[in-house]
Amino acid sequence: MQSDWRVYTTARNPADIETLGENGCEIATLDVTDDGDVRRVVDRIVEETGRIDCLVNNAGYAQFGPLEDVPVEQLHRQFDVNVYGPHRLIRAVLPHMREQDDGTIVNASSVAGRIATPGQGAYAGSKFALEGMSDALRAEVDEYGVDVVLVEPGPVDTNFVERADDELDDGLDRSGAYERLYRIYEDQQVFGGAGAVAVHPEEVADVIVEAACSPNPGPRYPVGQFAKYSLLARFLPDRWRDAAVRAIRKVV
Repeated sequence: MQSDWRVYTTARNPADIETLGENGCEIATLDVTDDGDVRRVVDRIVEETGRIDCLVNNAGYAQFGPLEDVPVEQLHRQFDVNVYGPHRLIRAVLPHMREQDDGTIVNASSVAGRIATPGQGAYAGSKFALEGMSDALRAEVDEYGVDVVLVEPGPVDTNFVERADDELDDGLDRSGAYERLYRIYEDQQVFGGAGAVAVHPEEVADVIVEAACSPNPGPRYPVGQFAKYSLLARFLPDRWRDAAVRAIRKVV
């Protein structure tokens, strides 16, 4: 591991990452949906350090809800943060990585980037997009010594679910057709009940560090047993997966 790295950590509200600053990180205000913010932060890092060795795209949130009930504005916001945000940062750092003929881009995806479930269409769509972009980018920048990595956790023991619940409660246009699905969320039988299989955030961080420091990182890193086993479902025929969802719906 490269212990001499200078780490810049960013957030829309620097108070959210104050403890990281106390532990030696540089702190910067960054809204990934703001082009000017992205340029300002990347220019600052290059000016202060002369290079960028690794970009970790981990900003994101989940817009849950049946797709019919998700307004276009909410879907656009979901993609602006989860897809366009990483794209803005990738475009900003790649010229510097190409110039130094070295670099690693780590994109924080999810199991939902490869397996979509009811009520997660907007979120899964954004992660599917990030996965596709990463696969294409990996081949595009390989000749410049730049690696592109996807980290795919399942449930993580953070406040991620609480924020997703807030997004579910606010701004949806409930059609009345999916009340059973809403009850599943409200009862936390599926998403809120994932605590038993959730991994600790440090486990995800360790994988990101491993990918960042490896001279030859893998294209994908599932994190946690739940993620590893869940991703096997993508090899099942689509009709089998649909049948499993119908069976679960009947039980619930």
